[in-house]
Parts: sequence; C-alpha cells; structure tokens
Amino acid sequence: MILKIVPSLLTIGNLVLGMVALVLALQGFTADAALLVVIGMVLDGMDGRVARWLRAESAFGKELDSLSDIVTFGVAPALIMYEVVLQNEGWAGLVLAALFPVCGALRLARFNIQTKSAHYFVGLPITAAGGILSTMALYKNVLYPAEVILPLGMLVLALLMVSRVRYPNFKKVAFPRSAVVMVPLLVILVWAVFRYQHSAVNRLIFIPLAVYALYGLGRMVRRRRQTEDDGREPEWYKGTK
Repeated sequence: MILKIVPSLLTIGNLVLGMVALVLALQGFTADAALLVVIGMVLDGMDGRVARWLRAESAFGKELDSLSDIVTFGVAPALIMYEVVLQNEGWAGLVLAALFPVCGALRLARFNIQTKSAHYFVGLPITAAGGILSTMALYKNVLYPAEVILPLGMLVLALLMVSRVRYPNFKKVAFPRSAVVMVPLLVILVWAVFRYQHSAVNRLIFIPLAVYALYGLGRMVRRRRQTEDDGREPEWYKGTK
C-alpha cells in the first residue's frame, strides 16, 4: 500500500525542485536553477511510468502532476529568463515573462480535457518547453544579440505550447517493472553530473530538446507540402486529428 504513494512523492519532488529553482533564480543562481528544472524533467518523466508499474494511476495524481508542472516548467523557467535578460526589457519583458506560464497553463488545461493519443501530443509539452527555456538562458554570452534572440525564442516556445503542432509521445515507452528500483539512483546520478558540470551539460541538454521542438514544426511543414502535392494526407499523419 505504501508503494502506491511513490508516484505522488515523485511529483511532489518535482514541485519542490521548481520552488527551489524559483528561489535560486531570484538570488541570481540561474545555472543552478536550470539544473533543478532539468532534474525535475527526470522526475516528471518517471512519475507516470512508476504509477503504471505499481498500478497506482489516479485522477488525483494527474491533477497533482499538472499543478507541479506549471511551477517547475512554467513559472521557474520564465523567472530564469527574466533574471537573465527580460528584466532589462521593461514592461515588454514582464509581459513576455507572464505569457510563458500562461501558455503553459492553457496547454496543460487542454491536455487534461482532450482525448489522449498514445502516439503524439498536440502542442509542445510544457516539460520540453520549460527545459528548453531554462537551458537556453545559459547561452546569453554565446548568442548575439542575446537581448533579441532569447526573448524571441521564448515567444516561439510559448506559442508552440498552445499550437496545434503535433509532437511524438515518448511517455508510453515501456520499461521493465524492475527498473523502478533505479529511480533513486538515476536521480542521484543526474544530480551529481549536473552539480559539478552543470553549465556545460545544461547547454548540451538544450540541443536535443531544441531538436524535438523543431521536429514538430518540420513535420507539420512536410505534411502540408505533401497534402498540397497530392491532395491527401500522408500515411504517417493519418489518424492524428
């Protein structure tokens, strides 16, 4: 019976990480805050799988997951970006910082009430968007002009969350039930790696996440071109409406 609460504990852990990330961002430790968002992604990816392994799925767990996600992947990444660059943009920066979690909340609300697909998400998942945004902020000294590129990237991510662009769903990928014992070890390993090399690794994490975001856009463009060419939807896109 006690094992049934493990998924909720993972979700609460994700929420706690988001709260600590907020505090760190306010104190100027944006790289450390981004680290916690990334670790939160690990917990978010595990809680649903653990719930299925333990047969502990519930409506309560789903709602708790959404509430935690809006903090860790909506508010915290937005505050990280605000501390890095948006605070110098006046009221426009404040509006953009608020827009990101608002779009994230809309994305989560739509997800909770729509018919689920085992193969795709409609709109960029807030977990991916928050991970991209928090790690993208670490590129401030690499991108030029960062004051333009970073806010523009943030706006694109916010719009992708509420878009109709479809993204692959990896949450249903099955793992052996015995792998549940690896969850604490995985969290510790991720923490250790990022704790001592977090600036470099956080930047590397940005790359596959950004590719995921661009993949959905590329897939949509391909679908439209193929539809225009032969007047019908491609086989790989059928059944995704």
